[in-house]
Amino acid sequence: MNNYFHNLFGDRTFFIAEIGGNFSDYDTGVKLIDLATLAGADAVKIQTYKASTLSSRKAMFSSDGMIFTGDVSQYESFEKYQIDDDVQRKLFEYAQSKDVLMFSTPSHYSDCVVLEKLNCPIYKIGSDDVTNIPFLKEVASIGKPMILSTGMSTLEEVKEAVETILDTGNNDICVLHCVTNYPADYESANLLSIRSMIDAFKTIPIGFSDHSPYDELVVSAVALGAKVIEKHFTYDKNADGPDHPISLLPQEFKKMIEKVRNIEMALGDGIKRPAKSEATTRKNNRKSIVMTRPLKQGEAITVGSFAIKRPGFGIEPKYAPTLIGRILARDIDEDDVLLWDHLVK
Repeated sequence: MNNYFHNLFGDRTFFIAEIGGNFSDYDTGVKLIDLATLAGADAVKIQTYKASTLSSRKAMFSSDGMIFTGDVSQYESFEKYQIDDDVQRKLFEYAQSKDVLMFSTPSHYSDCVVLEKLNCPIYKIGSDDVTNIPFLKEVASIGKPMILSTGMSTLEEVKEAVETILDTGNNDICVLHCVTNYPADYESANLLSIRSMIDAFKTIPIGFSDHSPYDELVVSAVALGAKVIEKHFTYDKNADGPDHPISLLPQEFKKMIEKVRNIEMALGDGIKRPAKSEATTRKNNRKSIVMTRPLKQGEAITVGSFAIKRPGFGIEPKYAPTLIGRILARDIDEDDVLLWDHLVK
């Protein structure tokens, strides 16, 4: 893992609360930052764009894969929810005053100019710009760490995007699996893509940007190796805004993190060995050589004088064939566990 994200994530899953799309004024933005921080988010993300540089006036949202019904003007929707530059400035200042890591998704280089003035520490690239090679070069050349969402993309397109960023000399990259549906459903999740990208990119951390309204996909993604989770966050799923219905409430976000922390413990280190908690059961619940009748010192062990039974602290069953004819060094009773010390050397 590269240095920046290794230091940022460590060995724990890193949680990003996506609040962009769920506010447009300063007070609501502050409210979401505070609630997300209290819920356990490691970072808060907003969206920086202007409708005029993001969308044609003729572009439409189709209801296919979206939370609304009927066709909607992309330009009008973005214009309604774009965040004023002054509001963004105040929010970045507030986040910095609270020692909260906040960053943004720009959609045009002019957005980056605004964000650079605000000392934005990380640039998130939305799935819509995976194939926007000129833009990727521009953002990467700023030299800030970048997180790349990959919804709607083939692996080859993701590879080209990553290579474009790396070619600028910017090695601080994180790549997120994503499905660009609102909401995303189980059938479309394709979480095994996380493993495919881990294999493809080796040292680049892979995460998951989830647009589903629940947390099962997140927990599963972490079990598959995702190191970063981005999840929409809200104070009210019925509030005005495009992303509220697919967002988690503070308590839901907190519960999701708790589940992931449990999964992190459960995953362990990958070395197959008995758990420390199995020390007693390893002795009690395994099987070993147990006598089926009493034998005296000096007698030889015969086929019918022992069986394989619990407990498991005696001679292991794999040695049973070698015991035939061995001489006892002491008396032994029926149901006694046979130990090597019971045998003449």
